[in-house]
Amino acid sequence: MFDRRLLQNFDWLLLGLVVLIAAMGIVNLYSAGYNRTAPGATPVYLKQIYWLCLGLTLVGLTVLYDYRHLQKLAYPLYILTVVLLLAVMFGGKMVSGSRRWLPLGPFSFQPSELAKIAIILVLARYFNRGLFSGPLRLKELLAPLALVLVPVVLIVRQPDLGSGILVLLVAMSMILFVGVNWRTLLISGLSLVLLSPVIWHFLKDYQRQRVLTFLNPEKDPLGAGYHILQSMIAVGSGQFWGKGFLQGTQSQLYFLPEQHTDFVFSVFAEEWGFVGSAVLLLLFTALAVWGLRVARDCKDRFGYLLAVGVTALIFWQIFINLCMVTGFLPVVGIPLPLFSYGGSSLITTLLGVGFLLNIRMRRYLYGG
Repeated sequence: MFDRRLLQNFDWLLLGLVVLIAAMGIVNLYSAGYNRTAPGATPVYLKQIYWLCLGLTLVGLTVLYDYRHLQKLAYPLYILTVVLLLAVMFGGKMVSGSRRWLPLGPFSFQPSELAKIAIILVLARYFNRGLFSGPLRLKELLAPLALVLVPVVLIVRQPDLGSGILVLLVAMSMILFVGVNWRTLLISGLSLVLLSPVIWHFLKDYQRQRVLTFLNPEKDPLGAGYHILQSMIAVGSGQFWGKGFLQGTQSQLYFLPEQHTDFVFSVFAEEWGFVGSAVLLLLFTALAVWGLRVARDCKDRFGYLLAVGVTALIFWQIFINLCMVTGFLPVVGIPLPLFSYGGSSLITTLLGVGFLLNIRMRRYLYGG
Protein backbone atom coordinates (compact mmCIF):
# COMPACT_ATOMS: atom_id res chain seq x y z
CA MET A 1 0.00 0.00 0.00
CA PHE A 2 1.25 3.50 -0.85
CA ASP A 3 2.31 5.44 2.24
CA ARG A 4 0.78 8.93 2.26
CA ARG A 5 3.74 10.24 4.24
CA LEU A 6 5.82 10.01 1.08
CA LEU A 7 3.75 12.74 -0.57
CA GLN A 8 3.53 14.74 2.65
CA ASN A 9 7.32 14.76 2.94
CA PHE A 10 8.06 15.49 -0.71
CA ASP A 11 10.54 18.38 -0.84
CA TRP A 12 8.86 20.82 -3.22
CA LEU A 13 11.29 23.55 -2.19
CA LEU A 14 14.29 21.52 -3.36
CA LEU A 15 12.60 20.66 -6.65
CA GLY A 16 11.56 24.30 -7.15
CA LEU A 17 15.11 25.47 -6.51
CA VAL A 18 16.49 23.06 -9.10
CA VAL A 19 13.88 24.02 -11.71
CA LEU A 20 14.52 27.73 -11.10
CA ILE A 21 18.28 27.36 -11.66
CA ALA A 22 17.69 25.23 -14.77
CA ALA A 23 15.18 27.79 -16.13
CA MET A 24 17.69 30.60 -15.61
CA GLY A 25 20.22 28.46 -17.46
CA ILE A 26 17.90 28.02 -20.44
CA VAL A 27 17.29 31.79 -20.66
CA ASN A 28 21.05 32.29 -20.53
CA LEU A 29 21.59 29.69 -23.28
CA TYR A 30 19.10 31.57 -25.45
CA SER A 31 21.26 34.66 -25.09
CA ALA A 32 24.48 32.69 -25.65
CA GLY A 33 23.14 31.50 -29.00
CA TYR A 34 21.41 34.71 -30.07
CA ASN A 35 22.36 36.03 -33.51
CA ARG A 36 21.93 39.77 -34.09
CA THR A 37 22.24 39.57 -37.86
CA ALA A 38 19.47 36.96 -38.09
CA PRO A 39 17.23 37.40 -35.01
CA GLY A 40 16.49 34.20 -33.18
CA ALA A 41 18.56 31.66 -31.34
CA THR A 42 20.37 28.49 -32.24
CA PRO A 43 18.53 25.30 -31.25
CA VAL A 44 20.81 24.84 -28.24
CA TYR A 45 18.35 26.21 -25.70
CA LEU A 46 15.55 24.12 -27.22
CA LYS A 47 17.63 20.98 -26.90
CA GLN A 48 18.29 21.89 -23.28
CA ILE A 49 14.54 22.17 -22.68
CA TYR A 50 14.06 18.68 -24.12
CA TRP A 51 16.83 17.30 -21.89
CA LEU A 52 15.32 19.09 -18.87
CA CYS A 53 11.91 17.53 -19.51
CA LEU A 54 13.53 14.11 -19.86
CA GLY A 55 15.55 14.67 -16.68
CA LEU A 56 12.50 15.75 -14.67
CA THR A 57 10.68 12.64 -15.88
CA LEU A 58 13.63 10.62 -14.61
CA VAL A 59 13.40 12.44 -11.27
CA GLY A 60 9.73 11.42 -11.02
CA LEU A 61 10.62 7.78 -11.69
CA THR A 62 13.57 7.87 -9.28
CA VAL A 63 11.54 9.00 -6.26
CA LEU A 64 9.16 6.05 -6.68
CA TYR A 65 11.98 3.54 -6.11
CA ASP A 66 13.03 3.09 -2.48
CA TYR A 67 16.62 4.36 -2.34
CA ARG A 68 17.67 1.55 0.03
CA HIS A 69 17.29 -0.93 -2.85
CA LEU A 70 19.88 1.01 -4.85
CA GLN A 71 22.51 -0.90 -2.87
CA LYS A 72 21.71 -3.97 -4.97
CA LEU A 73 22.47 -2.00 -8.13
CA ALA A 74 25.73 -0.44 -6.93
CA TYR A 75 28.24 -3.08 -8.06
CA PRO A 76 26.41 -4.08 -11.28
CA LEU A 77 26.25 -0.39 -12.27
CA TYR A 78 29.93 0.01 -11.41
CA ILE A 79 30.89 -2.96 -13.61
CA LEU A 80 28.70 -1.66 -16.44
CA THR A 81 30.40 1.74 -16.16
CA VAL A 82 33.88 0.23 -16.41
CA VAL A 83 32.80 -1.80 -19.45
CA LEU A 84 31.38 1.32 -21.14
CA LEU A 85 34.56 3.28 -20.40
CA LEU A 86 36.58 0.48 -22.01
CA ALA A 87 34.20 0.56 -24.98
CA VAL A 88 34.89 4.28 -25.37
CA MET A 89 38.62 3.55 -25.65
CA PHE A 90 38.09 1.19 -28.58
CA GLY A 91 34.95 2.43 -30.31
CA GLY A 92 34.18 5.86 -28.95
CA LYS A 93 33.39 8.93 -31.00
CA MET A 94 36.33 11.30 -31.47
CA VAL A 95 35.48 14.97 -30.80
CA SER A 96 38.11 17.74 -30.63
CA GLY A 97 40.93 15.27 -30.06
CA SER A 98 39.19 13.41 -27.24
CA ARG A 99 37.41 10.06 -27.33
CA ARG A 100 34.71 10.49 -24.67
CA TRP A 101 31.43 9.61 -26.38
CA LEU A 102 29.58 6.45 -27.31
CA PRO A 103 27.19 6.90 -30.27
CA LEU A 104 23.65 5.67 -29.57
CA GLY A 105 21.68 6.22 -32.78
CA PRO A 106 21.05 9.96 -33.19
CA PHE A 107 22.40 10.65 -29.69
CA SER A 108 25.80 10.41 -28.01
CA PHE A 109 26.36 9.24 -24.45
CA GLN A 110 29.27 10.12 -22.17
CA PRO A 111 30.06 7.17 -19.86
CA SER A 112 32.19 9.39 -17.60
CA GLU A 113 28.93 10.99 -16.44
CA LEU A 114 27.59 7.59 -15.43
CA ALA A 115 30.87 6.97 -13.59
CA LYS A 116 30.09 9.85 -11.22
CA ILE A 117 26.84 8.22 -10.11
CA ALA A 118 28.37 4.72 -10.04
CA ILE A 119 31.19 5.81 -7.72
CA ILE A 120 28.75 7.50 -5.33
CA LEU A 121 26.59 4.38 -5.15
CA VAL A 122 29.43 1.88 -4.81
CA LEU A 123 31.20 3.87 -2.06
CA ALA A 124 27.92 4.41 -0.20
CA ARG A 125 27.34 0.66 -0.26
CA TYR A 126 30.94 -0.21 0.63
CA PHE A 127 31.07 2.05 3.69
CA ASN A 128 27.53 1.11 4.73
CA ARG A 129 28.28 -2.62 4.76
CA GLY A 130 31.83 -2.39 6.10
CA LEU A 131 32.64 -2.92 9.77
CA PHE A 132 34.90 -0.02 10.76
CA SER A 133 35.87 0.86 14.31
CA GLY A 134 36.75 4.52 14.52
CA PRO A 135 38.35 6.72 11.83
CA LEU A 136 39.59 4.94 8.72
CA ARG A 137 43.24 3.93 8.58
CA LEU A 138 45.35 3.66 5.45
CA LYS A 139 44.90 -0.09 4.98
CA GLU A 140 41.13 0.32 5.21
CA LEU A 141 41.23 2.82 2.35
CA LEU A 142 43.05 0.58 -0.12
CA ALA A 143 39.95 -1.25 -1.38
CA PRO A 144 37.72 1.84 -1.87
CA LEU A 145 40.59 3.73 -3.50
CA ALA A 146 41.09 0.84 -5.92
CA LEU A 147 37.39 1.01 -6.80
CA VAL A 148 37.76 4.73 -7.51
CA LEU A 149 41.05 4.62 -9.42
CA VAL A 150 39.92 2.09 -12.05
CA PRO A 151 37.31 4.39 -13.67
CA VAL A 152 39.43 7.49 -12.98
CA VAL A 153 42.37 6.08 -14.97
CA LEU A 154 40.06 5.13 -17.85
CA ILE A 155 38.50 8.61 -17.85
CA VAL A 156 41.85 10.41 -17.79
CA ARG A 157 43.04 8.30 -20.74
CA GLN A 158 40.18 9.59 -22.97
CA PRO A 159 41.63 12.21 -22.16
CA ASP A 160 39.24 13.93 -19.74
CA LEU A 161 41.32 15.20 -16.85
CA GLY A 162 38.52 17.39 -15.51
CA SER A 163 36.02 14.54 -15.04
CA GLY A 164 38.75 12.34 -13.57
CA ILE A 165 39.60 14.99 -10.97
CA LEU A 166 35.91 15.50 -10.23
CA VAL A 167 35.34 11.79 -9.53
CA LEU A 168 38.36 11.80 -7.20
CA LEU A 169 37.09 14.88 -5.34
CA VAL A 170 33.64 13.34 -4.87
CA ALA A 171 35.19 10.12 -3.57
CA MET A 172 37.52 11.98 -1.20
CA SER A 173 34.61 14.05 0.11
CA MET A 174 32.63 10.91 0.92
CA ILE A 175 35.65 9.32 2.61
CA LEU A 176 36.19 12.43 4.75
CA PHE A 177 32.55 12.34 5.87
CA VAL A 178 33.00 8.70 6.87
CA GLY A 179 36.01 9.76 8.97
CA VAL A 180 39.74 9.37 8.40
CA ASN A 181 42.62 8.95 10.84
CA TRP A 182 44.75 12.13 11.00
CA ARG A 183 47.93 10.16 10.28
CA THR A 184 46.32 8.76 7.15
CA LEU A 185 45.44 12.30 6.04
CA LEU A 186 49.01 13.44 6.66
CA ILE A 187 50.55 10.50 4.78
CA SER A 188 48.13 10.96 1.89
CA GLY A 189 48.91 14.67 1.64
CA LEU A 190 52.68 14.12 1.67
CA SER A 191 52.36 11.32 -0.89
CA LEU A 192 50.43 13.61 -3.22
CA VAL A 193 53.12 16.28 -2.95
CA LEU A 194 55.89 13.76 -3.63
CA LEU A 195 54.00 12.31 -6.60
CA SER A 196 53.39 15.71 -8.19
CA PRO A 197 56.43 15.47 -10.54
CA VAL A 198 55.30 12.01 -11.65
CA ILE A 199 51.75 13.26 -12.30
CA TRP A 200 53.18 16.21 -14.26
CA HIS A 201 55.23 13.81 -16.38
CA PHE A 202 52.14 11.82 -17.41
CA LEU A 203 50.06 14.89 -18.32
CA LYS A 204 49.55 15.52 -22.02
CA ASP A 205 51.15 18.60 -23.56
CA TYR A 206 47.89 20.56 -23.79
CA GLN A 207 47.12 19.77 -20.13
CA ARG A 208 50.52 21.08 -19.04
CA GLN A 209 49.92 24.14 -21.20
CA ARG A 210 46.65 24.81 -19.39
CA VAL A 211 48.42 24.83 -16.03
CA LEU A 212 51.15 27.15 -17.33
CA THR A 213 48.51 29.40 -18.91
CA PHE A 214 46.67 29.55 -15.58
CA LEU A 215 49.86 30.80 -13.91
CA ASN A 216 50.46 33.42 -16.62
CA PRO A 217 47.57 33.85 -19.11
CA GLU A 218 49.04 37.10 -20.51
CA LYS A 219 52.06 35.22 -21.87
CA ASP A 220 50.04 34.01 -24.89
CA PRO A 221 46.87 36.17 -25.07
CA LEU A 222 45.96 35.10 -28.61
CA GLY A 223 46.78 31.43 -28.14
CA ALA A 224 46.65 29.32 -24.99
CA GLY A 225 45.61 32.25 -22.80
CA TYR A 226 42.77 33.39 -25.08
CA HIS A 227 39.95 31.43 -23.42
CA ILE A 228 40.58 32.56 -19.88
CA LEU A 229 41.38 36.18 -20.78
CA GLN A 230 38.16 36.57 -22.79
CA SER A 231 36.21 34.98 -19.96
CA MET A 232 37.70 37.34 -17.37
CA ILE A 233 36.96 40.31 -19.64
CA ALA A 234 33.33 39.19 -19.97
CA VAL A 235 32.87 38.69 -16.22
CA GLY A 236 34.53 42.01 -15.37
CA SER A 237 32.70 44.04 -18.03
CA GLY A 238 29.34 43.18 -16.45
CA GLN A 239 30.25 45.44 -13.53
CA PHE A 240 27.48 45.93 -10.93
CA TRP A 241 24.18 45.77 -12.86
CA GLY A 242 25.33 44.09 -16.08
CA LYS A 243 24.89 45.13 -19.69
CA GLY A 244 21.38 43.68 -19.98
CA PHE A 245 19.81 40.63 -21.59
CA LEU A 246 21.19 40.01 -25.11
CA GLN A 247 23.53 42.99 -24.69
CA GLY A 248 26.78 41.22 -23.79
CA THR A 249 29.43 42.19 -26.31
CA GLN A 250 31.86 39.36 -25.57
CA SER A 251 29.22 36.70 -26.19
CA GLN A 252 27.14 38.43 -28.87
CA LEU A 253 30.24 39.20 -30.95
CA TYR A 254 31.56 35.64 -30.35
CA PHE A 255 34.79 36.65 -28.63
CA LEU A 256 33.94 34.26 -25.81
CA PRO A 257 34.80 30.60 -26.61
CA GLU A 258 32.71 27.62 -25.48
CA GLN A 259 30.02 30.04 -24.32
CA HIS A 260 27.31 27.36 -24.26
CA THR A 261 29.25 24.94 -22.08
CA ASP A 262 32.34 25.64 -19.98
CA PHE A 263 32.09 29.44 -20.07
CA VAL A 264 28.33 29.84 -19.81
CA PHE A 265 28.66 31.72 -16.50
CA SER A 266 30.76 34.37 -18.25
CA VAL A 267 27.80 35.12 -20.54
CA PHE A 268 25.51 35.41 -17.53
CA ALA A 269 27.92 37.61 -15.55
CA GLU A 270 28.40 40.02 -18.45
CA GLU A 271 24.67 40.50 -18.97
CA TRP A 272 23.46 40.45 -15.37
CA GLY A 273 26.52 41.83 -13.58
CA PHE A 274 27.45 41.43 -9.93
CA VAL A 275 23.83 41.50 -8.78
CA GLY A 276 22.70 38.68 -11.06
CA SER A 277 25.84 36.65 -10.34
CA ALA A 278 25.30 37.05 -6.59
CA VAL A 279 21.71 35.82 -6.92
CA LEU A 280 22.86 32.78 -8.90
CA LEU A 281 25.59 32.02 -6.37
CA LEU A 282 23.06 32.25 -3.54
CA LEU A 283 20.82 29.76 -5.34
CA PHE A 284 23.74 27.37 -5.88
CA THR A 285 24.78 27.76 -2.24
CA ALA A 286 21.24 27.03 -1.10
CA LEU A 287 21.23 23.88 -3.25
CA ALA A 288 24.48 22.61 -1.72
CA VAL A 289 23.39 23.45 1.84
CA TRP A 290 20.02 21.78 1.26
CA GLY A 291 21.79 18.64 0.06
CA LEU A 292 23.78 18.51 3.30
CA ARG A 293 20.56 19.01 5.23
CA VAL A 294 19.08 15.99 3.46
CA ALA A 295 22.14 14.00 4.55
CA ARG A 296 21.89 15.26 8.14
CA ASP A 297 18.22 14.31 8.47
CA CYS A 298 18.63 10.86 6.93
CA LYS A 299 18.04 7.97 9.31
CA ASP A 300 20.36 5.36 7.79
CA ARG A 301 24.03 5.30 6.82
CA PHE A 302 23.56 4.39 3.15
CA GLY A 303 21.15 7.25 2.55
CA TYR A 304 23.42 9.62 4.44
CA LEU A 305 26.44 8.72 2.30
CA LEU A 306 24.37 8.80 -0.89
CA ALA A 307 23.20 12.34 -0.10
CA VAL A 308 26.75 13.41 0.79
CA GLY A 309 28.05 12.03 -2.52
CA VAL A 310 25.40 13.77 -4.63
CA THR A 311 25.93 17.06 -2.79
CA ALA A 312 29.70 16.78 -3.25
CA LEU A 313 29.19 16.14 -6.98
CA ILE A 314 27.07 19.28 -7.36
CA PHE A 315 29.31 21.43 -5.13
CA TRP A 316 32.63 20.53 -6.76
CA GLN A 317 31.27 21.16 -10.26
CA ILE A 318 30.04 24.60 -9.20
CA PHE A 319 33.28 25.42 -7.39
CA ILE A 320 35.63 24.28 -10.17
CA ASN A 321 33.64 25.88 -13.00
CA LEU A 322 33.31 29.27 -11.31
CA CYS A 323 36.98 29.31 -10.29
CA MET A 324 37.91 28.22 -13.82
CA VAL A 325 36.03 30.99 -15.66
CA THR A 326 37.29 33.68 -13.28
CA GLY A 327 40.94 32.65 -13.51
CA PHE A 328 41.39 31.04 -10.09
CA LEU A 329 41.88 27.52 -11.50
CA PRO A 330 43.18 26.12 -14.81
CA VAL A 331 40.62 25.35 -17.53
CA VAL A 332 39.71 21.68 -17.12
CA GLY A 333 36.37 21.42 -18.92
CA ILE A 334 33.93 21.07 -16.02
CA PRO A 335 30.38 22.27 -16.84
CA LEU A 336 28.26 24.37 -14.50
CA PRO A 337 25.52 22.00 -13.26
CA LEU A 338 21.96 22.78 -14.44
CA PHE A 339 23.34 25.77 -16.34
CA SER A 340 25.77 24.61 -19.01
CA TYR A 341 24.44 22.99 -22.18
CA GLY A 342 24.80 19.22 -22.27
CA GLY A 343 22.35 16.36 -22.04
CA SER A 344 24.63 13.88 -20.24
CA SER A 345 25.63 16.40 -17.57
CA LEU A 346 22.06 17.60 -17.02
CA ILE A 347 20.66 14.08 -16.76
CA THR A 348 23.39 13.10 -14.28
CA THR A 349 22.69 16.12 -12.08
CA LEU A 350 18.93 15.56 -12.14
CA LEU A 351 19.40 11.87 -11.34
CA GLY A 352 21.36 12.97 -8.28
CA VAL A 353 18.58 15.41 -7.37
CA GLY A 354 16.14 12.51 -7.67
CA PHE A 355 18.22 10.61 -5.10
CA LEU A 356 18.08 13.59 -2.72
CA LEU A 357 14.30 13.88 -3.09
CA ASN A 358 13.97 10.13 -2.60
CA ILE A 359 15.96 10.22 0.65
CA ARG A 360 14.10 13.30 1.87
CA MET A 361 10.70 11.69 1.27
CA ARG A 362 11.58 8.63 3.34
CA ARG A 363 13.39 10.28 6.23
CA TYR A 364 10.60 9.39 8.70
CA LEU A 365 10.15 5.81 7.55
CA TYR A 366 13.43 4.14 8.51
CA GLY A 367 15.65 3.93 11.51
CA GLY A 368 15.69 6.05 14.60
